[in-house]
Amino acid sequence: MLGKDAGSVKKDNNRSSDSRTRRSFLQAAGIGSAACITGIVGSAPGLAEQTAGTKVLGGTTKGLAFELAVASYTFRKFDLAKTLDMTRRLGFKFIALKDYHLPLDSTPETIAEVVADVKKAGLELYGGGVIYMNSEAEVNQAFDYAKAAGMKVIIGVPKPELLPQVNEKARQYDVKVAIHNHGPGDKLYPTPDSVYEKIKGLDRRLGLCNDIGHTMRAGVDPSESAERLADRLLDVHMKDVSAANAKGKTVEIGRGVIDIPKFLRALVKVGYAGKVAFEYEKDADDPMPGLAESIGYVRGVLAAI
Repeated sequence: MLGKDAGSVKKDNNRSSDSRTRRSFLQAAGIGSAACITGIVGSAPGLAEQTAGTKVLGGTTKGLAFELAVASYTFRKFDLAKTLDMTRRLGFKFIALKDYHLPLDSTPETIAEVVADVKKAGLELYGGGVIYMNSEAEVNQAFDYAKAAGMKVIIGVPKPELLPQVNEKARQYDVKVAIHNHGPGDKLYPTPDSVYEKIKGLDRRLGLCNDIGHTMRAGVDPSESAERLADRLLDVHMKDVSAANAKGKTVEIGRGVIDIPKFLRALVKVGYAGKVAFEYEKDADDPMPGLAESIGYVRGVLAAI
């Protein structure tokens, strides 16, 4: 059911589930997680630095090319003000807004107000999405929206037949489009490879948003995918899932089947310089504890790296 890659993924997962792999990062991850969960986010960078010599500052990974961020879909049950407050409390600097928090049909005045609110919170609005583009009008709307908000990247799902128009708009507006894969059941872009095949001959502003949870659910190793398609990797949705099949659900990072240390090492290896955005889909009514645990685990791994 998972395709020919399933066996290798399962075998790799068995290795990654070895206690040896998890123990090697548990202590460092625990420090970051404990700091986040108890609310002493400001202390976490210093602790991580003392532990492993890598400085992690409010979502900025000093010494690494990429930076941590939040996809606001995580906070879909909350208004913009609360979303910005929770993002700030977790120590992040970068956020990508979903249309729950900045509607696609917003006026230029409303967009300007939201951008001002983001800046006032000490954050940077780097992107928007996931934005679906099912018509020429929706493509135009998405680019006008992104340009007005100063977004550097649209995390989107354009219909394949609209890619020529998206390609032209990306050139015209100088805005990147990271096409998001949605795993099993997605007829357009189930895997990063399915995106790559459709955009590899287009402008390099068109690339991938590798949602590593959906990638794993499709039976593809996210680490291998990130390395193989690194030249078009523009964004990452960071998460963990309970199983490497269609039944996999989002869980706290470090509790699932994805080999997170391996994935982060792959990003370092290829020199990935985009954002690694946490999209925590579990516990929509109360995401902070699980999200803080997830962030702590990732920060601990990065400190060890």
